[in-house]
Amino acid sequence: MNDGDSEQLAREYGLSSRHLRRALITEYGVTPIELAQTRRLLLAKQLLTETTLPLSRVAFASGFSSVRRFNACFQSHYRLNPGALRKQKGARSEGSILLQLSYRPPLAWDALRQFLVTRGAAGVEGTDGARYLRTVELNGKRGWISATPLTGKSALQIEVAVELLPVLTPLLVRLRRMFDLDANPLVIEEQLRGDVRLRPLLKRRPGLRVPGAFDGFELALRAVLGQQVSVKAATTLFGRFAETFGAAAETPHPLLRRHAPLASEVAQARVQRLIDLGLTRQRAETASALARAVADGELLLEPGRALAPTLERMLALPGIGPWTAQYVAMRALRDADAFPPGDLGLLKALALDHPRRVVEHAQKWQPWRAYAAIHLWTEMSAGG
Repeated sequence: MNDGDSEQLAREYGLSSRHLRRALITEYGVTPIELAQTRRLLLAKQLLTETTLPLSRVAFASGFSSVRRFNACFQSHYRLNPGALRKQKGARSEGSILLQLSYRPPLAWDALRQFLVTRGAAGVEGTDGARYLRTVELNGKRGWISATPLTGKSALQIEVAVELLPVLTPLLVRLRRMFDLDANPLVIEEQLRGDVRLRPLLKRRPGLRVPGAFDGFELALRAVLGQQVSVKAATTLFGRFAETFGAAAETPHPLLRRHAPLASEVAQARVQRLIDLGLTRQRAETASALARAVADGELLLEPGRALAPTLERMLALPGIGPWTAQYVAMRALRDADAFPPGDLGLLKALALDHPRRVVEHAQKWQPWRAYAAIHLWTEMSAGG
């Protein structure tokens, strides 16, 4: 990160660069540039020890502008040459690299994987045994990833197509968010255990996470398509959007055929074209307005944004109400306390007759209401 990057980052979060610098120094004792450099070095260490990538590719994949700069920073920070970490060969398969993403145990992987796949699009996401697969389009780069829990370790093994190496840093950040790997399940479940209805669910699925979103628009579009229809019907509609607006994918996995639709592509489509995919006119107009707002940069659906203004912009779009906004807040904006009190599934699961009573009941879940909602939804999907 250079000074220009710091200025841009500060603007995106509605801060001055001076305020951003002061906040980071207060919180972490480092400047934005120092923090970014440390993150690059940590990723470089991981690539050196877990892969057989050439040193030059390690340098660029971890975000350094040149091999010379990489070597100098490594020497200065660790007092050794990068190659000195190569005491053993890292794992690598044809056309991909293998990395590990750690988490705080436990992790209810099967439930997390199933939730993601059943609410995705066929051809974009899939599951092969315990392995989760999906296509990736990020900053103009296309490829695929897979994730599998490692036996005996609190980590996921992530396989990444080599085509994604130029965007590896933001990719790994997105994967951690999508799998909710930074959650502390012991703290969360200690709070939720106070609800007698949740106790058996916590016991059945310890470490259940709030499934995140790889892309905010993708998740918001899926939520719009899911309004007033079943999960299966919404998944079918989303699959049609992927086939129509998503690019064809080249992967070694037969399950992965398409990339997810981009906001820019959907925004350019006529409303009638969306209706022809099976949407009502009202739903098509909502999807179109959402795509335009995201494509134009008026609506940024990613973690770290100011929550209230983002939700306000969403609710101003035609056809988007509190349920959709809260669902997006849970999964795309990563608000651990978001939840839609008017959700029919929550009303049924809690045997309550009005959203107001759900809000009152959920006070004991704070600040982890999103996790309580996921437990209740997952239990209902399992037939509990």
